[in-house]
Order: sequence, then C-alpha cells, then structure tokens
Amino acid sequence: MEKNKEIVLSGIRPTGFLHLGNYFGALQNWARMQYEYECYFFIADWHSLTTHADTRELRSNTISLVSELIAGGLDPDVCTIYAQSDILEIPELYLYLNMLAYKGELEKTVTFKEKARKQPENINAGLLTYPVLQAADILVHRSHFVPVGKDQEQHIEMTRNFAERFNHRYGTVFPVPKAFSYSDGLIKILSLDGTGKMSKSEQQMNTIYLKDEDDLITKKIMRAKTDQGPQSPNSKKPDYIEGLFTLLSLVSSAEVLAKYEDDFNHCRIRYGDMKKQLAIDLIRFIKPIREKAAALQNDPAQIDEILAKGAEKARKSASATLSEVRKALGFK
Repeated sequence: MEKNKEIVLSGIRPTGFLHLGNYFGALQNWARMQYEYECYFFIADWHSLTTHADTRELRSNTISLVSELIAGGLDPDVCTIYAQSDILEIPELYLYLNMLAYKGELEKTVTFKEKARKQPENINAGLLTYPVLQAADILVHRSHFVPVGKDQEQHIEMTRNFAERFNHRYGTVFPVPKAFSYSDGLIKILSLDGTGKMSKSEQQMNTIYLKDEDDLITKKIMRAKTDQGPQSPNSKKPDYIEGLFTLLSLVSSAEVLAKYEDDFNHCRIRYGDMKKQLAIDLIRFIKPIREKAAALQNDPAQIDEILAKGAEKARKSASATLSEVRKALGFK
C-alpha cells in the first residue's frame, strides 16, 4: 500500500510497563497508522527525567518498552522507532523554542500544575518546560499529526503556537501540527475499581499489564469492583461496571458481550460468571503479546540494533530540519 507522505509522531515514557489503556488508547492506532503514514515513534527517555531522576533502570525499562511496542504491533521495518536521547538535534531545537515560550503560559499547563502538586520538592525547570521539549520532539521531524489523548491536547495546542511564532518571526519552516485520532470517541480504559484510568505506575492491582501472567490476570479481574447488580431494567451502569463491559467489548466475542448486556438490562447478571469469562478472554488476548515481548527482551542486542537503525533514520530527518532552522535564524 502506498503510504501518505504526511508525517505522524508520538512517544511514550519508559517509566513502567504497558497496560491495556496504553494498548487500546495508543498502540493499536499506531500499529494501524504505520502502514498509512510516515511514522516516527520514540522512547521519551529525556522526558522521564523530569519525574524519575533515578536512571538505574532506564536501559532495562527502554528494552522492555521497545519489546512491548513491537509485540503489540509496531514493525521497525515499516515505522521508525528510536530513543529520544539519540537525537541530539532535539535539544538544539528545544533551546530555540524556549526563546518563544513564555513563563506564564508554561505555568498554566494542566500537567505542570498536577506534577508540581505531586512533587513539590522537585519543581525543576525541565518540568516547567516539558511542553517545549515535547514541541521540539514533534517539530524536529516537521510532523503533521500527533495522535494524543484528551490530556495531551493542551500540549499540542502549545506546539502549534510555537510553530506559528517561529514561522511568523523567522520565516516558514514548520507545518502547524494537528492532534490526530481515528475516532471522536477515544477508548478510555478505566482502572478495575473505576476510580480513574489504568496507570503505568499506580494502582497496580487495578491495572492489567501486557506482561501479566495468566493467573495474575484472573486474580485481578476476579477482585475487580462490582455490586449487587441493577435493581431496575435498563439501568445506567456505574463507572466500575462500565469499565468491565468496555474490556468485554474489546476482547470477547459479540455474542458474549450481547449476553451480558442483556443479563444486565434484565437484572439477572451474575458478575462472577461475567468476570470468569472476561479473564479467559483477556488471557487469550494478552498471552501472545506477553510471550513475544519476553522473547525480544531476552535479546537486548536485537533491540539495540532496532534503536540504532531508528536513530539513524530519525537523525537524517532531524538534521534536515535543523539545517532549515539555523538558516532561518541566521546561523551558519
């Protein structure tokens, strides 16, 4: 299939294991997009330093992450997979974009306020300028689209502002990127207690990871929050029940989903039976991904080779952009 020449970029931080929310919210779409666009997917290892100063597990986390991305559908022969820290043009562009970013707008970003609240003893400059580094990641390849969730849309808007400011001040170098989604209703995978989204690092018993063994998946699902069931026909589902039905809709057959929807609507649902079925279907879904990722993790030299090839391709793109940027700025 002939690829669209437009460029798509997205990244993920190596700060924990991938879970079902990462898979259905991002990775599944990336795997599809790689055949339709020129795609760059990167490991955001510099970004991780803003909240994870201890780098002892950075290499092993990167190997795990790349393994899971490939096991989940990315093909390094079709898309470009690289580590952010291998592309030295990114911090140079980050420097230039910082001159176009204002303290007030950076302090207003939702993610900065949240992270500053979580780590009041470590409100570093990198945390404040996180959206600028993110903009450099996007603009260094002159990307057209960035697949993101709702929580990142503000950062894409800032990237658009930085691109427009640069183009206005120095001459047009960057396309103004857009947030991209295959559907208006992005799939939101709730934690098993229904209190928020699944997380890479928090609420581990309420999150299903792609690395979870079969018995652990069963244990987590059987412990998932339920209630006495609906008291009147066609009741609205509470969030924690809706979350289980969402998982069922993603990994079970249409017949299974229809049966439990009908049981719920007619007040005869047996959550124990539903959870047993969900656990079986999740195991069937996750097992091949887990096993492929484990095989890749056991061959770190292969991962290094994939990242080296990705870095070479990404640097070629980044270098061409920086050449135009320097020219526009009046540097040699």
